[in-house]
Amino acid sequence: MRIFITGASGYVGGVVAEHLVGAGHEVVALARSDAARERVEGLGAKAVPGSLRDLDVLRGAAAAAEAVVHTAVDYVDPDMGDIERDTLGALLGGLHDGGAFVYTSTGLVYPDRRGATVDEDHPVAPETSPQPYKVLGERQVLAAGHVAGTVIRAALVYGRGGSGLLQGLIGAGRRNGMVPYVGDGANEWSSVHVDDLAELYVAALERREPAGDGVVVNAASAERTPIRRIAETVAGLTGARAVSLTTEQAVAAMGPAAGALTRSSPMDASRARRLFGWAPRRPGLIEELTTGSYARS
Repeated sequence: MRIFITGASGYVGGVVAEHLVGAGHEVVALARSDAARERVEGLGAKAVPGSLRDLDVLRGAAAAAEAVVHTAVDYVDPDMGDIERDTLGALLGGLHDGGAFVYTSTGLVYPDRRGATVDEDHPVAPETSPQPYKVLGERQVLAAGHVAGTVIRAALVYGRGGSGLLQGLIGAGRRNGMVPYVGDGANEWSSVHVDDLAELYVAALERREPAGDGVVVNAASAERTPIRRIAETVAGLTGARAVSLTTEQAVAAMGPAAGALTRSSPMDASRARRLFGWAPRRPGLIEELTTGSYARS
């Protein structure tokens, strides 16, 4: 299958592209810089110069593909919502009838369930999500009736020494000798190893639903981990102390991102297992932090 992917020079997208190439697919990847081009070509993909703002490039690349995988995102860009809307419009507009489209979303679209497990049928809305444009992006993909749309809501992604949250905590431990969590840190998070996540993308493309029958799946292992345990494990890794902050202290130190650290919406991923035969098999988050890629980095 000829697959066009955005974000292949990034953390999740790079591993997804690697797995797609390994599965025998022809992968064409958007590359916005020379460094990105070298990265994607090193994975075995063909680079197409351009960015998410180059709508004609996106439309043309999608038109030449049998499937599109959208993983590119910049959570700190205040214009990302508008960029995402226009990017999806170009990609979906270019992709031919019956093509497959896999959209990368996040478990943060769910409202805070205070520890109650959530599945894909739970309502999501921009007003209750820390990533409102991801909710809107999901809707845009699922409303495109001419393609087979799959939305993957990923839990906390880890593995291969990556993850913005984990790298941030590790950096804090090394710089400041302190790894923060909020309150008692008992709120539990779901997580997924980046290689297990990439295998779900491959399965979603190879076993895709018919065009017009959009599907949403959670991507998470069975493990649920309290934020405090993550902080304590990172503290042990970096020789730092895990420190509890009040909500006010966390907001002062981290801004709006602090609110996400108090959430707890563990994810039920049984639909992905049922539809796509997906079975996470990599080491769990704490094991990976303790003896895996983070311990070696």
